[in-house]
Amino acid sequence: MRQYGLIGKRLGHSFSQRYFEEKFATLGRFDCRYNLFELPSLDGFREFVDAVPDLMGLNVTIPYKQAVMPLLDELDPEAEAVGAVNTVRVWREDGKLRLAGYNTDVEGFRRSLAGHPLPRRALVLGTGGAAAAVTYVLRQWGVEYKMVSRNPSEGQLGYGEITPALLREWPWLINCTPVGMCPDENTCPPLPYEALSEHNFLYDLVYNPEETLFLKRGRERGALTQNGLTMLHLQADAAWEIWNLSRR
Repeated sequence: MRQYGLIGKRLGHSFSQRYFEEKFATLGRFDCRYNLFELPSLDGFREFVDAVPDLMGLNVTIPYKQAVMPLLDELDPEAEAVGAVNTVRVWREDGKLRLAGYNTDVEGFRRSLAGHPLPRRALVLGTGGAAAAVTYVLRQWGVEYKMVSRNPSEGQLGYGEITPALLREWPWLINCTPVGMCPDENTCPPLPYEALSEHNFLYDLVYNPEETLFLKRGRERGALTQNGLTMLHLQADAAWEIWNLSRR
């Protein structure tokens, strides 16, 4: 049996297990299993992995995308540039555990907007690992962006600074926070939604529920919207390729 899984602090509403189990069935890979590993912390992380000898790979979610990095033996250059890891490849070399980190959020976000007209400016809500992947891609595309935080540091905006005029100047809003994710689907980032129009595009990395309150309020004002489900599928496929095609 080849085991894969997801590590995070709260995983009850993750789609990853169902997605990979369906993928295994479609591929006829009945030797594979995908588990959810809720970890209260990363203390003893390597010991935990080493205790599962048939574990071949992990996905990483909130809040460990950055905290897991010092615990790995290798980092893919893109993950290192982003400063966050969401995929870990596991193997053993001369009987010794080896862990390598990758960031497939980058590829998932990039592919999910293939062919979409790009703006000159975007607002990125959040400053965590997902936001790091998104801003990495925006830089590659030459899109100017500002990061928005509840506790802004230098060069960032606070939510109270988001005005109707700013939403006209910065038409893309990309939510990289878990705000609005089930079971807290009645919440949304504090923005002047009444100022949105058909000139805005709202992208939410949250995929459960399929339409968050953030997206709903944008749609009601005529804005284009997109949830994170396509990105989820694309980044998961990229992780599967890493686990299987990049193995030593």
